[in-house]
Amino acid sequence: MESELEEDVESSWTVLSWLASCVMVFGGAVPYIPQYQEIQRTGNTEGFSTRVCLVLLIANILRIFFWIGKQFELTLLLQSVVMILTMLAMLHLCCAIQSTNRVSTKQHRITDLDLRYFWSWSAFEDYLLFCFGFTLLCAFITLLFLDWVLFVEALGSLALMSEAMLGLPQLLQNYTNRSTRGMSIKMVLLWTAGDIFKTTYFVINESPTQFWVCGAVQILIDIIILLQI
Repeated sequence: MESELEEDVESSWTVLSWLASCVMVFGGAVPYIPQYQEIQRTGNTEGFSTRVCLVLLIANILRIFFWIGKQFELTLLLQSVVMILTMLAMLHLCCAIQSTNRVSTKQHRITDLDLRYFWSWSAFEDYLLFCFGFTLLCAFITLLFLDWVLFVEALGSLALMSEAMLGLPQLLQNYTNRSTRGMSIKMVLLWTAGDIFKTTYFVINESPTQFWVCGAVQILIDIIILLQI
């Protein structure tokens, strides 16, 4: 009887663990669904900072190389892949909307090498080119220093502190605009709920320290953005 009870408990725990992993993989993308719909509905991208996409793309590309150097949960690797695809989808939509609304025929391309328009390019292909170039650079550096433990740990810290700054571009844009108009409140609420969930997940699963420190910083920034509303 006790053996059957233990098996039931173990089975239930396995199902819960699997569900938690699914939430971790796809949950990070969910907050961007209402923002995506808001941009589509209004045909306006001004309320959303595309630098959020920059931060998350850099953070998740770095995290993938961190995983290569220090194999932690596969769930967190898959989460990074999903987030990269989500950010590219957001950038694609923003580029399409901005192209439709553009009055001037002047376009800004990555090949112009003009820092004034960094991450404000006209074509989606330029963002892809940046990501490709950044990935190649990271691959080269990681290949050189992969056996150096200090480098791997520093890479993880850089990746996760970059991710911790996720909400900072949105916070600064709200401050500059002196308004949160165009920003999806649902997105920020889902950010907060997701960050609380994943920080708890990191602690329970004894993930590397960088992960839960990153989560705690993200929760703090989420709260500040909510106070701006």
